[in-house]
Amino acid sequence: MKAKLSVSVLFLLLAFAGQAQPAGNPVVQTILSGYSAKNFVAGPVSEHDINLILECGIKAPSARNSQLWKFTVIKDESLILPVARFAKPGNVIIIVSGAETAPEGMNVDFDCALATENMYVAAQGLGLGAHIYTGPIRSINEKKQDYQIPEGYRAVSVLQIGHIDTGVDAVSAASARKTKDELVNYRK
Repeated sequence: MKAKLSVSVLFLLLAFAGQAQPAGNPVVQTILSGYSAKNFVAGPVSEHDINLILECGIKAPSARNSQLWKFTVIKDESLILPVARFAKPGNVIIIVSGAETAPEGMNVDFDCALATENMYVAAQGLGLGAHIYTGPIRSINEKKQDYQIPEGYRAVSVLQIGHIDTGVDAVSAASARKTKDELVNYRK
C-alpha cells in the first residue's frame, strides 16, 4: 500500500509541477523575449532545425484534433522573395495551408494560426528569427501550382525562418507593445 501511495503522490507532484512554473522557464522566456524578426542574415537553416520546427507545427492543437493543415517548405529564393521582403539567402518559408472545406463548427484558419504560432516560437527557441506574413496569401493562392499547395487546400499564413543578427533583440528591434492595463480587463 505504501508503494502505491508514494507513486500516487509522486504522480500528483509531477502533474502539478508544470502548472505554475517561474518566469525562468525556457518556453516562457522564449515567448517573452521574442519579436517578429526583420534583421535576417544570410546562412542556410539546417534540415534538423526545419524538421524540429515542422514537428512543433504538427503538434499544435486543432479542433477535434482534425489537423486540417498542410505545410509547404520553400527554399527557392525566386519564390521566397515575392512573399518575404526581409529574406536573405538561406532563409526558408513555410506556407501553412488549410483545407478548403471543413465540417461545420471547425475554424481551419484558427487551427492554422495555432500551428503557425507553434512553429514561430519553436524557431525562436532554436535561436532563429521568424516572421509571420498573411498579406501575400492572395498572390500565393493565385499561384498554387508554383508554390505546390496541395489540392483541396489554400494558403492561410506564411512563416519566414532564418538566421538573425545576434546583436539585435526584442528591445532594439521590436515596435512598442501595449501595456497590460491597455489590453486586459478583470471582472470582480
